[in-house]
Amino acid sequence: MTMCVSTATRANEDDLKLTIVNPTNLYDPSPNGYSTVVITPAEGRMAYISGQGGQDSRGALSPDFAVQVEQAYANLRTALDALGAKPDQVAKLTVFVVDHDMSKLEVLTRNVKKMFGDALPAQTLIPVPKLAIDPMLFEVEAIVILK
Repeated sequence: MTMCVSTATRANEDDLKLTIVNPTNLYDPSPNGYSTVVITPAEGRMAYISGQGGQDSRGALSPDFAVQVEQAYANLRTALDALGAKPDQVAKLTVFVVDHDMSKLEVLTRNVKKMFGDALPAQTLIPVPKLAIDPMLFEVEAIVILK
């Protein structure tokens, strides 16, 4: 059996950027802190960041939803830093919200826009009755393209 292995040259930095697509004939999700489609580059490697909750470095959780969301995004930033990655390398977020209601969307949108600016990843929000531990109110996981 013969295997063919191709050799690839290193892509330049522009070839490793995510491409964001918000089709004009679909609802514009960017005011709500996400994009419709994110295309990943062929040369990138993917990393999956497990769900980050609102625990501080000692494992303590605030009972306040907004505080947990802010801490969870800080924890996501710490995980990105450990990979040597930046927020604009996040292709997809999945967020889990306990007892979701419309009042929580403003908190979520504010935090995602603060972290990602205009490079909004694709995102799915999943309302859940509870998370891994009872006081958890929010969790965010990410798919990251490494350069």
